[in-house]
Amino acid sequence: MSRDTARRVLDIEARAIAALVGRLDERFDRAIALLEECRGRVIVTGMGKSGIVCQKIAATLSSTGCPAYFMHPAEALHGDLGMIVSGDVLVAVSNSGETPEIVRLLELVRRLDARIVALSGAAGSTLARHADVHLDVGVDQEACSLDLVPTASTTAALAMGDALAIALYERRGFTPQDFARFHPGGHLGRKLQQVGDLMHRGADVPVVRETVPMREALEEIDRKRLGMTCVVDGAGRLVGIVTDGDLRRRMLRVADPAVGTSADAMTRDPVTIRPDALASEALQGMEARKITSLPVVEASGRLLGVIQIHDLWRTELF
Repeated sequence: MSRDTARRVLDIEARAIAALVGRLDERFDRAIALLEECRGRVIVTGMGKSGIVCQKIAATLSSTGCPAYFMHPAEALHGDLGMIVSGDVLVAVSNSGETPEIVRLLELVRRLDARIVALSGAAGSTLARHADVHLDVGVDQEACSLDLVPTASTTAALAMGDALAIALYERRGFTPQDFARFHPGGHLGRKLQQVGDLMHRGADVPVVRETVPMREALEEIDRKRLGMTCVVDGAGRLVGIVTDGDLRRRMLRVADPAVGTSADAMTRDPVTIRPDALASEALQGMEARKITSLPVVEASGRLLGVIQIHDLWRTELF
């Protein structure tokens, strides 16, 4: 019985979201344009369960580069309306479109020269008529057996809020690096760390000039304990690397692998990575190529550091 109820609830809510797809038209494009052109902040407001949905929408917008916050409509009528200034965009969520606290806000928000995007289930409602853009998030029925408890309607509003946030950040060209700046903590923050934050740098980087004797290169590999050394030219640009594997292969070719210069043993044009690349990208690349270290270089080719696979494993990226 309980599982039958759960199946019915999930089916109703899934159909409520699917029905939104067919309603996407130029109004959605206008809503995105308003949000993109907003030079202030995006304020998301709603009462009751809609208010909880609004808090999540505001959080998603903020985490994807759009300054946004939740404003309780009742509190706004008692002093918090000062949160809104000219140039802001108000995203108002009300299934009926007639929530008294929301309706009372409309004229006040207009006087403040802010724009309004409405998410409601009633195209002829007061909220819809007074909004700059109305997005229809109406549902045929709620998922509860009484058809009263906000369930499918809040799910539809939340899904539309997600659609707005994702479409907006893609329109703005939001990158993984941008996302990383807003998520520095926890497991997600570790996945979004950049190579430059984790690489060995300065005196810890194994590096020799291409003209130095092989013995000095061997000593540098042994001293820095990364299983390799970078080889640079006189300007500090990377020209190759000498790895433990290069040394083993050299031993099979020449009688004395310590004879010659680092340039004689190095791998030219090695795989490198930029300091602003995500640590997760570096880990995936190293595991795919079965290598343990990557030189970190800037656009000019100048060596900045070395990232080792053990450094990435320690961050618990996955």
